[in-house]
Amino acid sequence: MCQAVVALLGYDLAWRLALNKDYLLWNLQEAAEELIRTIADLKADPDYGEPEFAVAMTHLYHHLNTAGNAGNATAAEPHACRAEDFNRWRQFPVADLDMSSI
Repeated sequence: MCQAVVALLGYDLAWRLALNKDYLLWNLQEAAEELIRTIADLKADPDYGEPEFAVAMTHLYHHLNTAGNAGNATAAEPHACRAEDFNRWRQFPVADLDMSSI
């Protein structure tokens, strides 16, 4: 995000203006589908175990974290699929979310 825009508008407003809704929605939809599938599998499969759950949660959190971290990516950035973007976007947004006050 352009530092001049952030300085002028503030980070929160600049982020909202730069929101890549298509990429954000795609990641949230992927996360929602994984959650629904995981719930259905847990209900239906008596042998559903920790390995399956770990894979499902990794997939779910990947998309939730990417939505949270890459919602302001340009339209070209997700398509470029740079390893550094992929690794940065999929991290839990620790610095941005203080769970201690909730």
